[in-house]
Amino acid sequence: MALVALAAATPLWTGGAFAAGGVPAPLPQQAGNVGEDRLKQADSEPQNWFTGGRDSRQTYHSPLAAINDKTVGRLGFAWSYDLGTHRGQEATPIVVDGVMYTSGYKGLVYALNAETGVELWRFDPDVPDIAYREPCCDTVNRGVAVWKGKVYVASVDGRIHALDAATGKEIWSADTITDHRQPYSSTGAPVIAHDVVVIGNGGADMEKGGVRGYVSGYDLDSGKLKWRFFTVPPAPGARLEHPELVVAARSWGPHRAAVYAGGATAWDGMTYDPETNLVYIGTGNAAPYDLRKLGKGNGDDLFACSILAIDPDTGRMAWYYQTTPGDHWDFDAVQKLVVADLPVAGKPRHVVMQASKNGFFYVLDARSGKLVSADPYTYVNWAKAVDMKTGRPEITTQADYYKHPKNIYPSWSGGHTWPPMSFNPQTGLVYIPVIDVPNIWVDMEHNGGRVKYVNGFFSIEGFFPDENYSAADLKSLYGTLPELKQLQSERSGKLVRELIRAWDPVSQKVVWEHETSSGVRGYDGGVLSTNGNLVIQGRGSGQLFVYAADTGRVLKTIDTGSHIMAAPMTYAVNGVQYVAVQTGYGGAAITVGPIPASSAASRFDNENRILAFKLDGGETPKPAPRPQEPFPAPPPSKASLASIRRGEVKFTEQCSRCHALGPSVTPDLRKLSPQMHQAFEDIVLHGVAGPLGMERFDDLLKPADVKAIHAYLIDQQKQGYQAQLAAARK
Repeated sequence: MALVALAAATPLWTGGAFAAGGVPAPLPQQAGNVGEDRLKQADSEPQNWFTGGRDSRQTYHSPLAAINDKTVGRLGFAWSYDLGTHRGQEATPIVVDGVMYTSGYKGLVYALNAETGVELWRFDPDVPDIAYREPCCDTVNRGVAVWKGKVYVASVDGRIHALDAATGKEIWSADTITDHRQPYSSTGAPVIAHDVVVIGNGGADMEKGGVRGYVSGYDLDSGKLKWRFFTVPPAPGARLEHPELVVAARSWGPHRAAVYAGGATAWDGMTYDPETNLVYIGTGNAAPYDLRKLGKGNGDDLFACSILAIDPDTGRMAWYYQTTPGDHWDFDAVQKLVVADLPVAGKPRHVVMQASKNGFFYVLDARSGKLVSADPYTYVNWAKAVDMKTGRPEITTQADYYKHPKNIYPSWSGGHTWPPMSFNPQTGLVYIPVIDVPNIWVDMEHNGGRVKYVNGFFSIEGFFPDENYSAADLKSLYGTLPELKQLQSERSGKLVRELIRAWDPVSQKVVWEHETSSGVRGYDGGVLSTNGNLVIQGRGSGQLFVYAADTGRVLKTIDTGSHIMAAPMTYAVNGVQYVAVQTGYGGAAITVGPIPASSAASRFDNENRILAFKLDGGETPKPAPRPQEPFPAPPPSKASLASIRRGEVKFTEQCSRCHALGPSVTPDLRKLSPQMHQAFEDIVLHGVAGPLGMERFDDLLKPADVKAIHAYLIDQQKQGYQAQLAAARK
């Protein structure tokens, strides 16, 4: 299948040269045929999107230009594919020689005809029921890797799978988890580095505290473990597995309790740079958030909240840079790492860039890790600046929330989190999905509330002061919190907003910006840029926005009716350029409440789809409207007020991370049917709904706890039902 170039008036792409005659060489017949040579010359095959970020540098930028700032007004619907699920979708598809490969919920893998959207094969990793309750932030997956006829994916239970790219048949799988007693999970995309596939894991947000971060390199053909790099030291006195941990151990102090394994999981951002033969890896927060629990003498907690450079041949560290020493704010450094060549002091510099969760944009020398620049790309009040001599942030008094709750920018969603940013070498700009949102951080153990911890977030909680925030409503559970008026007086403008921001990484300045889904807390999508002078981003509202890359002018909007969190991508088949994006609400969003009213998922069914667009396409079909599920009549209950109040606390501690009191991707437990009420204890304690994703909780809850939770939910159902009847009488 050969790619035919379009007419000169609308070039398919701009950049390097095609084969002689302006037509690419015939495409290889082997499915998933990506190797070192093709990836190195990715710009000469712009019809393909070889990696999660298209190229080895993870730029999320394409040379394709048939869809451009002059033609994009004609962009319309080409095809859609139903993924068959209703959860968060965070993957960016890969396209190789006309075949699209992508992942979904729990590690499902799909192969499609990229021209038509017709399914070629599908792989189900057959995840055990217990795995569904381990991730902090939904059973999402951020993509696959394709290499030399194989597709690699990590399933949520921590296994990595190698599949035949032609058939989807599993060739090998390996269990990457060192201790299944701890809440490890894998949601990130694997990275191919030389002759290994590299994968990390998550779990450092979970209140058990027993997760210790590491990354592993597996042989591409056999699945044999070749090396493992631990990101934090073991418990004091234990054997250090590799020399780098000597330095790390000094930064943790001698009094760390064995129950706290340190965290620092590498759950997303990884980039392999063939020019340096290094894998750049971002690590997450230390565990627990409350570093006082680690004892006196605790320091920077290396290598948490750090960017590491690992030699993929040996698993040894070449250098590290810590973005947030002694992190108390969940400021992971796992955001996408983009490799680029930038002019620095009049000379080209090979660098690694990250818009970190802590609000600073870091440029590091790719070979040495030396800090080149670090300036805030969004509003920051936890630190004044980064000291360029030491590389350390200058912490403010606002950052200390242990005595009193504090409103801290950015939130634990970050100034930027996992949704990919894009670097356009033509404009020299980075396009960042920015979350300009604070958290009210509160130490629940010492703030006078009834809830002392939330399963998944230790004893530290953060509240978004959005339109739903009420200090009075939260006081009973969490203690005294600042009033909304007080928060609004600290800074002019909206407290909660999201933006797309064009950032110059050389001058460290904003070039243009647009506010996006105001009120949707960190749920807009990643970014794509192209040589057509375009920047494309999906929003939580369901709209796909197209901007001029140089000026930020809005050129086109398409209402899809689907919440978009993932980054779009672009490819071409038979001379036709497509833009595609995966849709679906979920992820960390489900941990902070019901679906926001501004989300498309509040109006339409959260049907997970892949949507593809092309020039002169049609109108985009929307999912069915979200059904307005009424409150059923509640069953009779003789529970005491004390039991109901106890149930409220237990629900908040153990259930609220996944179940919102309102519409979400999981059931609204205020609207249980009579059959569900009857089976409630069997569901919670014995896991009878395990195949549906609701695993048993008899290790965390006693029968009396479950009865109290049930009483609380019946009371909530009663209140909703009575309000429903009252509204019907009006």
